[in-house]
Amino acid sequence: MPPISPQLVQLNCPACGTTFRTGIYTLVDVSQQPELKSALLSGQLNMAICPNCGAASMIGTPLIYHDHAQSLFLVYFPQELNARPEEQERFIGEASTFLMRNLPADAPRSYLLNPQRFMSLTSLLDAVLQADGIPREVLDKQRKQIDLISQFASALENEQQLARLVTQHKDELTYEFFAGLSAFIEASQQEGHDDAAQMFQKLRTKLMELSGFGAEADADADVDLQKVLERLMTASDAELDEVITDLRPALDYNFFQAWTTRIEELEQAGQSDEAQRLTARRASILEAVERLDQEAQAMFEAGAEVLRQILTAPDPQTALQEAADKIDEAFMLVLSANIAQAQRTGQTDVATRLEQIAQMAMEIIQAQFTPEERFINELLMAETPQESTRLLRTNAAKVTSDLVKKLNEMADEQEKRARKEVSERLRQLAREAGAMLF
Repeated sequence: MPPISPQLVQLNCPACGTTFRTGIYTLVDVSQQPELKSALLSGQLNMAICPNCGAASMIGTPLIYHDHAQSLFLVYFPQELNARPEEQERFIGEASTFLMRNLPADAPRSYLLNPQRFMSLTSLLDAVLQADGIPREVLDKQRKQIDLISQFASALENEQQLARLVTQHKDELTYEFFAGLSAFIEASQQEGHDDAAQMFQKLRTKLMELSGFGAEADADADVDLQKVLERLMTASDAELDEVITDLRPALDYNFFQAWTTRIEELEQAGQSDEAQRLTARRASILEAVERLDQEAQAMFEAGAEVLRQILTAPDPQTALQEAADKIDEAFMLVLSANIAQAQRTGQTDVATRLEQIAQMAMEIIQAQFTPEERFINELLMAETPQESTRLLRTNAAKVTSDLVKKLNEMADEQEKRARKEVSERLRQLAREAGAMLF
C-alpha cells in the first residue's frame, strides 16, 4: 500500500492572522508509515507553524490510529468539532474498510470491528505507549515535558516572557528535557516539517542561552542512556533487581522508548531470540519499577504521617527525638515539599515553623553520621562549589585520606544510581581534598 499523503487545509494564524495552507493526517497507520507514530508521540503530528510569525498551534481533527502488529484500532474525535454520531460512524467505517482491504489475506481483522474510542488525544497516546510497555508514571512525566516545551514555544517570539518562563522552570531544564526537545526536532525533520524543525532548533538555542545549559547536553544524555541500556541488558538475572534499584531515576520515558526501539531493531534483523529475551526483561523491569514506586509511595506516606504527628505534638523537638529512627530521606522530602508549598501560598508562619523542624531533624540525622559523613554533608549543602572549596580549606584538619576515600565511595554509589551531577560534585571534592594532602 502506498504511503497516505496528508490532506491540505487552509488556516488563519491565531497570533498574526496570516492565511496559509498546511497538511494534516486523519489516519495514522504505523504498520505502513511508522514515522507517523514518532510524530504523533512527540506532538508534531497535525501541528501548524505559521510561515509569517512562527507561532505553533495544534489542529483539532478526527484521528484514527492503527497498528496491526498490536491489534490496535484507536479513534479520537475532538469535542470542539461537535461531530454527529452518524458522521463519526461513517468516518470510522470508511477507515476500517480501507484498512481491511489493504491487509494481507490471512491477517486477523476482527479487532477492526471493535474500535477503542477516546475522549481526549492524551488518553489515546497513553494507550499507544502502554501497549509499548511504558508505565503510566513515565507517561505523566513525558506529558509534563511536552506541556513545558509547548509553553516555551508559545513565548519564543517574546523575549521577556520567554526569559520569565526560563527563570520559573530552570530546575526542569535538564539533560532529559533537552533530549526530549531534540526528539521534537528529529521528528519534524523526518516528517519534512522544516518550519517546525527550525522553530524548535531556534527554541533549543534560546533556552540554552537563557538557562546557561551547555551545548553538550544532548550528546551526554545519549551517552548516559546507552550506558543505562547496556547495563540492564547485560545484567544477570541474579543482579537485575539491584541494578534496577540503582538506576531507577534513569528509567524514564526516553529509556523505555530506546529499549522498545532496540527490540524492534533486533526483530527486523531476524534476531528473534534476543528480541524475546529483551521483551521478557522489559516486563521484569516494569514489574520492578512498579514495585519500587509502590514502596516509595508507602515510604512517603509514612513520612507524611510522622510529620503530622510532630506538628500536632505539644513539644515538636521531643516528638522528633522520639521518632529519630523514622527521620529518613522520605521524611525530609515530605518536609521540604510542605515548606515549598507554604512559601508559595504565602503562609510565612507555617513555613518558618516547618523550617525550624527541618533544622532540628538535620541535627538528629547529623548526630548519627560518622565525622567524615557529617563533613561531607556540610560540603554538599554549600550553596556553591566555591563555598565547598572554602569549607575544605578552612577545615584542613578534617581533610584526611579517609575523607577522600569516603568521597570516592559515595561518588561510585551515586554514579551507579545515574545521579551524574551529585557524582561529579563528589569526585570534584575528592580531587580537591586529595590535592590538599600533598
